[in-house]
Amino acid sequence: MEPRNHTDVSEFHLMRLTEDPELKITFFKLFLSMYLVTVLGNLLIILAVISDSHLHTPMYYFLSHLSFTDICLSTTMIPKILVNIQAQSQSITFTGCITQICFALTFVCWESFLLLVMAYDRYVAICHPMRYTVIMNPHLCVQLILLSLFVSIADALLHSLMVLRLSFCTDLEIPLFFCEVVQVIKLACSDTLINNILIYFVASLFAGVPLFGIIFSYIQIVSSILKMPSSGRKYKAFSTCGSHLSVVTLFYGTAFGVYISSAVTNSSRKTAVASLMYTVVTPLMNPFIYSLRNRDMKGALRKLIGRIPSFL
Repeated sequence: MEPRNHTDVSEFHLMRLTEDPELKITFFKLFLSMYLVTVLGNLLIILAVISDSHLHTPMYYFLSHLSFTDICLSTTMIPKILVNIQAQSQSITFTGCITQICFALTFVCWESFLLLVMAYDRYVAICHPMRYTVIMNPHLCVQLILLSLFVSIADALLHSLMVLRLSFCTDLEIPLFFCEVVQVIKLACSDTLINNILIYFVASLFAGVPLFGIIFSYIQIVSSILKMPSSGRKYKAFSTCGSHLSVVTLFYGTAFGVYISSAVTNSSRKTAVASLMYTVVTPLMNPFIYSLRNRDMKGALRKLIGRIPSFL
């Protein structure tokens, strides 16, 4: 294949969702609805946390940032998918592709660390309740948020800059509905050994460490809960962790699903659909999980929605 340096590459081509005009309309309405529900649902959680003084705690402070991350991740992915559904060409500019990769990596990595921070918050609340307010003070909460964001941005910039050093071939078809760093690297004609080593190392570090931390936290949490004498206290402790555990399962479950799908199937379309579950469905479901399983959040949302007519 004829090599082309990245300075000569003007665009990549993404996978087309469908050729059927009627299905295009259906898919457009579906993705638009999912995007609006994702933004509205997560925005309501953020506003509920801000407006209700009962939710001014570390757990809901972290939850509001998780909702903000979900809005940003959806905004990075879905608008371009909507444009491509309506367009004849499925192209994305080289700059647009690198930008999408950078933002997607930032928000995915940040969400992973936020889930770890939330697990640590539940660990302190259940295993060290008497010291909770001392340990999880506002200063530490802000530091944890900023540190996780800084690490996520550094990770995204590192991968994006490493892609810029590659040369590409004439085949510029990305077998997904959005730009993804691994698939872009596969299109390169130049040596990608360093890129691949970096991807596996960073993925092991920034996905493995948070997952291990979450598992360790919940082992300690379950151990502490089982030692509680009252069944009422046990239920209350478990209920405070239920929503977070559901979100963790959804986030990492869909991520592993994408990895397994790409490993066991030769169908690029099945892998592309699986990747949508990870990047689109997870941010959509998180507000429902927290609003349906959390009594305090349901009460705050009810109050917030009740105030809306007074502002109209």
